[in-house]
Amino acid sequence: MASRFLILSVWSFFFFFFAVSQAQYYSGQQKVFDVRNYGARGDGRADNAFAFTKAWKEACQWSSGRSTVYIPLGIFYLRQVIFTGPCKNPITVIIKGTLLAPKNPNTIKQDEWILFKYVDNLTVTGGGLLDGQGYYSWPLNDCQKNPNCQPLAMNIGFAFVKSSRINGLRSINSKMGHINLFSVNDFNITGVTITAPGDSPNTDGIKIGKSKDMHISNVTIATGDDCIAILDGTTNLDISHVRCGPGHGISVGSLGRYKEEKNVQGITVRNSVFNGTTDGLRIKTWAKSISQISASNFLYENIQMINVGNPINIDQQYCPHGQCDGSGKYASHVQIKNVTYNNIWGTSTSKEALKMQCSQKFPCQDVELSDINLKYIGSDGFVTSLCINVVGGKVRGKMVPSDCKI
Repeated sequence: MASRFLILSVWSFFFFFFAVSQAQYYSGQQKVFDVRNYGARGDGRADNAFAFTKAWKEACQWSSGRSTVYIPLGIFYLRQVIFTGPCKNPITVIIKGTLLAPKNPNTIKQDEWILFKYVDNLTVTGGGLLDGQGYYSWPLNDCQKNPNCQPLAMNIGFAFVKSSRINGLRSINSKMGHINLFSVNDFNITGVTITAPGDSPNTDGIKIGKSKDMHISNVTIATGDDCIAILDGTTNLDISHVRCGPGHGISVGSLGRYKEEKNVQGITVRNSVFNGTTDGLRIKTWAKSISQISASNFLYENIQMINVGNPINIDQQYCPHGQCDGSGKYASHVQIKNVTYNNIWGTSTSKEALKMQCSQKFPCQDVELSDINLKYIGSDGFVTSLCINVVGGKVRGKMVPSDCKI
């Protein structure tokens, strides 16, 4: 009898242990797909692309409920990887460890080192790190002087993705940009930290094009290019609580360079801080523009500038790399209208803290300036503004600089 009782006790223990262990992988109808079970090794050397892709495929096809791809602590080297949908149910990718890109930029044969496409109801979270090892590639980047330069891979991209979000991800030292969003819809980014040296070329933090209904909040971005770059076709984008710097600020554009570009409208930037950036709030359109589009319904509100080169900057004479025959010779065909700047304050490293160089052919319309207080930190004069071709605007409340007539 005693031996029978012992056998039953041992069996009960193993049954309980099995049930507890399985609870890690099943919660109701949720299943976790741990990449280690597919051969992934977090040793920083073995290529884990096959293991990651296999785990993703099985998770994506899980039909009984939400699935989770789990990447634990460790350093997981990846040559490149594409995660493709559509998936049968909502899917989560939890990144706890570090994903390590190849040092050699020629190893990556796609625009993004890690790409998600054709996926709905995707969550990428976990607090893990994407390390692009871009410092090996930056000396090869000559895009500032060569308009036909070969683009390098961005750290992570999302294309044709809907009702999805990124939360708590960290991205460092991308070869080019960090997060690329193309044709996404209903997409949220929160709690993200993006870092690259201030002199690293073309390392945009978040790049958005042809996308709509997005929220970006509580992010820290310090790079060598735009903290956030907003390209054509972007609509209904809300940005708040951004800590930006170093970098080139938050930019709309450049716009108008290519045929069949789409309008940009419904952009809000609020409750944010720019520290040591070359620009703050910038809208730039090509002077020698091809497409005739509009940029409209923008609100910039409650923004602090700390030693920013150009805190408020509308540049419709944008023409880098000497691609225009002469300054002021061309009139941009991009119409900027209904833009409000409210409660913008802080310090500027240039005298012209407020610059609006609008198109002579399509002047900026309905620009409102309200409670602007920008101070020049230099000792060779006072803060000024430059406002050209701005019509139908309004000035309210305190205005420093005060010489902008609109």
